[in-house]
Amino acid sequence: MDLLYDHLARARASGAVFARTVAEPPWGLRLAGSIQLAVHAVVRGRGWVWLDDPGSAVELSPGDVTLVRGGPDHHIGHEPGAHCLEPEEFRARHAQDGRSDDPRATVFLCGAYRFSGDIGRGLLDALPQVLPLSAAVGDPLRDVVALLSRELAAPEPGQPTVLDRLLDILLVLAFRSGLRRSATAPRWYRASGDPRLHAALQAMHEDAAHSWTVPELAAISGLSRAAFARVFRDALGQAPLQYLTEWRMTLARDHLRADELSLANIAATVGYGSPYAFAAAFRRHHGIPPGAWRQQQSTAPLALNGAEDPAAPA
Repeated sequence: MDLLYDHLARARASGAVFARTVAEPPWGLRLAGSIQLAVHAVVRGRGWVWLDDPGSAVELSPGDVTLVRGGPDHHIGHEPGAHCLEPEEFRARHAQDGRSDDPRATVFLCGAYRFSGDIGRGLLDALPQVLPLSAAVGDPLRDVVALLSRELAAPEPGQPTVLDRLLDILLVLAFRSGLRRSATAPRWYRASGDPRLHAALQAMHEDAAHSWTVPELAAISGLSRAAFARVFRDALGQAPLQYLTEWRMTLARDHLRADELSLANIAATVGYGSPYAFAAAFRRHHGIPPGAWRQQQSTAPLALNGAEDPAAPA
């Protein structure tokens, strides 16, 4: 298991909606900011993606992918500043375009992904608001976009399974490329590429319940205790056991929010010998007991949890 896979799996990242659309110009689609992560790709023709200012629009060429984080509404159109319709009106306007042989028509894919919990939020926060990814010929990202387009063009037996697998691959490739280029990539992602730290980080993530010690983690890394502690702090900005506590608290918050496990089970899952030890650590970290925190979350309004239909196949 690597750390990116671990974060994506724990964030329960899922492709809520994915559609292939053909649109003759003029065309434009407005998408709600409640979509946690939108994915756009042009298969044929050209498209533009922008937030409020068309002057900062990002061009989409065939094979390119653009990720847009939730927050403000965003737009995709045949040119910057194109008049953009709501999804339902857009579908009605362009319902017949798929039967057209107009060479000016654009074929594009829109997807909407859902994430859950603090781990999902941390992944999304590591990305800029709009992230264009150019896929060169031979880039796996470009190949996956082409496969998705072909699969979405017509219903086939077993199609949901094929789409689920392709969407998983697209998401991993996009995050890998995005985090590699992002100035705000989380420290754990950068540190996971350091051979001196990778094994220790992987061990903590795979088994947060284990009573890890610095000498034990240093031995896994093949370093002396002092050297490991120094390298770890330089790379991650905190001591190894402080990082472990932060990771345990992140897991605990997501378990509490999901409300599927008892406090005793959560305590055991995240490495505390009893509910009392867990409650004390959680109170030190958050200022309130875990039961009270769970109650707060159950009454708090949901933020950016929806995923809306970006566009139905046309």
